[in-house]
Amino acid sequence: MNRDDIKLLFQYNDWANDRILDHAEQVSPEQLTAPNELGWGSLRGLLVHLLNAEFYWRNQLQNGLTVQDLQPDSYPDVAAIRARWRQERPKMQAYLESLSDADLLRRPSRQSRERKLPLPLWQYLSHVVNHGTQHRAECAAILTGFGRSPGDMDFIVFLGSLRPQ
Repeated sequence: MNRDDIKLLFQYNDWANDRILDHAEQVSPEQLTAPNELGWGSLRGLLVHLLNAEFYWRNQLQNGLTVQDLQPDSYPDVAAIRARWRQERPKMQAYLESLSDADLLRRPSRQSRERKLPLPLWQYLSHVVNHGTQHRAECAAILTGFGRSPGDMDFIVFLGSLRPQ
């Protein structure tokens, strides 16, 4: 795994997040906050959890900081969630851009609420994208139930979107 590979995975992550947000903007406020069986309380809770995970892991890996969790009640609608993501995304991109291939092999020391695993940096970063895939699938299931399916969000579909038809 090299820096370009990681950057491509995060480009996919951003693309897929945008697809979810685009479709989430089409649901009613009641649907956004309706309880669900998939976790995190509601579609809004899932979206904020996705955002929070990226925010948390970037701060952990870049600065060794444990940050306070973002709270769904601080984000009344999808526009507010998207606005906060627009603040976070360039910070993640700048962090990824600052890394070298050698950096991806180092094992960061972490102060974390999870058990400590001595993993290379690329595995933590891969986790962030994979974690997002899990929760985007949950968001997609909720959105589909509301008649707002985001459609196919596979990595291969994203790769095809990068190439002219």
